[in-house]
Amino acid sequence: MRKESMAAKRNGTLSCFMRLPRARGLSLVALFAFALSTGWAKGPAPPHTAALSSAQVVSEMQNYIRAQRKELRQYRSLRTYRVEYHGYDRKIEATMKVAVSYDASQGESFRIVSQSGSAFLCNAVLKRAVQGEEEASKERAATALTPANYRFQLLGSQNLNGRPAYVLAVEPLKSGKFLYKGKIWVDASDFAVMKIRATPSRNPSFWIYGTRIRLTNELTKGFWLPEETESRTRVRIGGRADLTIDYGAYQIAPAARTARIMPLPSPVPKLAATRPEREAAEQSPCLSGAKSCHTSQTSADPAASLQ
Repeated sequence: MRKESMAAKRNGTLSCFMRLPRARGLSLVALFAFALSTGWAKGPAPPHTAALSSAQVVSEMQNYIRAQRKELRQYRSLRTYRVEYHGYDRKIEATMKVAVSYDASQGESFRIVSQSGSAFLCNAVLKRAVQGEEEASKERAATALTPANYRFQLLGSQNLNGRPAYVLAVEPLKSGKFLYKGKIWVDASDFAVMKIRATPSRNPSFWIYGTRIRLTNELTKGFWLPEETESRTRVRIGGRADLTIDYGAYQIAPAARTARIMPLPSPVPKLAATRPEREAAEQSPCLSGAKSCHTSQTSADPAASLQ
């Protein structure tokens, strides 16, 4: 009887989890999608951090963000979203592959390539995480690490993966579903965000608590880009949910390639054609209206180089 009672309790817990209101808390990872701003790396790390104030570090960080928006124009990657729910001795999981394209003028776009595992977790958790990232990408000003959104306090400096970094505490100045509180690590050379350890500024649902999120950036082909996101959330009826995002390998089109889409200069006026030239032109199928004439064109879209 006792074993049957425990089994019923476990099944009841899993059933209650399935009835949670769309597992909103697990999509919180989206609030950090643009906190890890991609961007331009200025050079090698210095041997030690300079004695800068909190205001100076934040100012340099804003300069870096502006530089990255100018330098990084396009990229593509294949992300892997994975969620696991652990409840007593039961575990259910799901995985989703998502193709992501970034364009500086339009932001990020997402396309689901494949999914496997629990259909419920795919629909209620992973798809909502992707939707949350899309929403956050359209609210850049409201989610950015700026003095308009956060209060910053310099805590000190550390070496992170062999690079000196400033450590700052961040606290939101206003309420918002994409804002958070915690710590950020800012590279002492590039002033890019290297790492974030944080919690949501407010609990989005009664059914969850204790959400912890860890995010890391890595230097890729001269740009700081998101590498991995991990979050862990406790469920009040029992168990926990772990969500990870692996950002995969990046295909990058830097600013230099945008020269291909610049307008061409005005053509140079031609000299009057000689009689032999006019006769040759009259015999050309391209000028005589022949349908078999084809011209070769080169795509002016820099994204074509990512194919």
